[in-house]
Amino acid sequence: MKMKKRNLLRVPVTKGLKDIYAMDMHAAYQAACLGRFNVDAFGRLAAAVSVVRTALVRHETRIENAVELLDATIAVLQQVRHKGDTTGIWEITAAGRPAVLTGIEVAEQCIGTLDVALLAETAEQLLQEVGTGS
Repeated sequence: MKMKKRNLLRVPVTKGLKDIYAMDMHAAYQAACLGRFNVDAFGRLAAAVSVVRTALVRHETRIENAVELLDATIAVLQQVRHKGDTTGIWEITAAGRPAVLTGIEVAEQCIGTLDVALLAETAEQLLQEVGTGS
């Protein structure tokens, strides 16, 4: 007897959750543009972009160029982190801002294709990796 495959319940990301991610990203970016960027703002921005990017890959979402654009944003954020860690100066340079803003916009567009459980699991996984240094 062949068993039917159960469809798991997919809880879509709501406007409220999208707003939380968007606010974390845009507030941090705005702080950077106003010269008020710091390690906390960097952390919120980097976490949001990384969670969306990793969730897209885990879910095998095929949104044209999304992962590549988010990777470009992450590359800029890695430079920001290196400079911040070594000099104590946390800033997104004028040259890096277009890539970061594009990444924020892409993350906002893509988040609606994901579900709440996937985002939560991905955030937890990334947090554990950071905590263990993986």
